Amino acid sequence: MQKQLADLKPKIFTYMMAILFVCTTLTIAAQKKGAASAPSTPSVFAQDKGKFTIQLNGKSVGHEEFELSPAGGGWLARSKTDITPPDSGTSRITGDLTLQPDGAPISYDWTSQAEKTNGAHILFANGVAKITLQMQDARPFEQDMSFGSPLIAVLDNNLYYQYAVLARVYDWSKGGTQNFPVLVPQELTPGSITLASAGSLSAGGKSYDGLRVASSDLEVLLYLDSNHRLMRLEVPSAKVAVIRD
Repeated sequence: MQKQLADLKPKIFTYMMAILFVCTTLTIAAQKKGAASAPSTPSVFAQDKGKFTIQLNGKSVGHEEFELSPAGGGWLARSKTDITPPDSGTSRITGDLTLQPDGAPISYDWTSQAEKTNGAHILFANGVAKITLQMQDARPFEQDMSFGSPLIAVLDNNLYYQYAVLARVYDWSKGGTQNFPVLVPQELTPGSITLASAGSLSAGGKSYDGLRVASSDLEVLLYLDSNHRLMRLEVPSAKVAVIRD
């Protein structure tokens, strides 16, 4: 009997190790399956790419090329504008805006090339914008700006596609008037804006969903298709229209 027990011990050990291996394998597989099936953070954005014509008093004064695409775990809104305003030389402005899936900015880089080349790099964290401004022939200038929310609207001069980003951040299911802190990077200017539905708007024989963007001294009308893509933008007081080609 003792001999039989002695003979069984190696077999029992082998069986136990086999069972342990199977259980471990199943646990790892279940963990991988759980990780694979875990839902990703929902995004307010969808891929977009195109070109705008910028008009002043009905005449073309420039163009903007833009693209919105996934970048890592977030999104990148990139645009480049070539513009020649009346009585002024040609300028090229570029902006790269990286965003969280919910629309909160992560970083922003802009450059402006005209008679001189200027630019800035901005990092956003916990409602604070850390700005490093680089002006040609000058030492870098650093400044921090605090906002009441991490969901900051970045609306820079002559980079109109950033209004398309804003139209995605607006909560259409909630509707009504919604307020956002705003930063105009080229002017180092903070402020606030309100967004509200403008109902149905018409242009060129087509109907669009309207969104009104208003600050204390400016009103911008956004013309959006059924998927809330920006098709047209108007600044009535400045007689500016930005039209998707």
